[in-house]
Amino acid sequence: MATSTPTRDAYAPPPGGSQQPQTGPRRQAWRRRLWRFDDKASPYAYIAPFFLVFGAFGLYPLLYTGWIALHRVEMTGLDRMEWVGWDNFDRILHDGEFWTAVTNTFLIGVMSTVPQLLVALGLAHLLNYKLRASTFWRTVILTPYATSVASAALVFALVFRADGGLLNWALEFVGFGDTNWANGHWTSKIAISVIVIWRWTGYNTLIYLAAMQAVPSDLYEAASLDGASRWQQFRKVTIPSLRPTILFTIVISTIGSMQLFGEPLLLEGGTLGATGGNEHQYETLSVYLYNYGWNLGHLGPAAAVAWAMLALLLIIAAVNWLIGRFVRTSAV
Repeated sequence: MATSTPTRDAYAPPPGGSQQPQTGPRRQAWRRRLWRFDDKASPYAYIAPFFLVFGAFGLYPLLYTGWIALHRVEMTGLDRMEWVGWDNFDRILHDGEFWTAVTNTFLIGVMSTVPQLLVALGLAHLLNYKLRASTFWRTVILTPYATSVASAALVFALVFRADGGLLNWALEFVGFGDTNWANGHWTSKIAISVIVIWRWTGYNTLIYLAAMQAVPSDLYEAASLDGASRWQQFRKVTIPSLRPTILFTIVISTIGSMQLFGEPLLLEGGTLGATGGNEHQYETLSVYLYNYGWNLGHLGPAAAVAWAMLALLLIIAAVNWLIGRFVRTSAV
């Protein structure tokens, strides 16, 4: 016997037959309208908290920062704003220190992202095999990600100290024990990159591991029957299957490298850390913004730097999208 499922628009009276009191047509019409309103308005009510939180803590600060970027505002006089238009943007674009910070941010991002993702991909490939105590090893790999930025940066600052640092003590055995890591243009970038690699490799490893476990085992069985070695299976099966995930981690790592702040700030600490070194050799855009806004107290140029960082992120995201589109097109 065929049955039909009632729709939400149809109002079904309560069971009981004639024993229940009959409701008037006006009350039934009002209930139908209330039912339709609940059917249409409930989804918006469910997602409203997200938009309220995003508007209060995301959209409003973004727009207000853009408004401040068009004014001259000092930390000592937040209630006094003077319209200057695009002068703050012109000021930072003609500041050589700004372009030094852009270069440092780009170099540190490349030096930390490329080895980080390669190591994460290799570790995920090893963890994808059946290992004893696999849950333990996954927890160990994720432990650096759970460590705070301040703790990691302070520990590595002691490791990279010029006088009495653990790394220089180890390098004395091969004749390189007198390296001043923080004052060198390249050594300081290497030190910061090592901190970033140590913190984020485990996070990306678990992302790759989850993607690898979603690859159908039939593909590996077919490749094995065709005589493919494990290395060939990794190149011909695993890597193509992980292309969307790899592009995702590249985007996330790029955004993270644009926001590097704690690592360079705490590498030396104090005044040198707040300026990115004695010659700004490891000053990133976030440190440059911090120095303008909180050390010098010029909030207008600091807000302009924040919007410049947003513009750079949008450009990088567009480049990554074009690369991803090209990869997907070539794979078809």
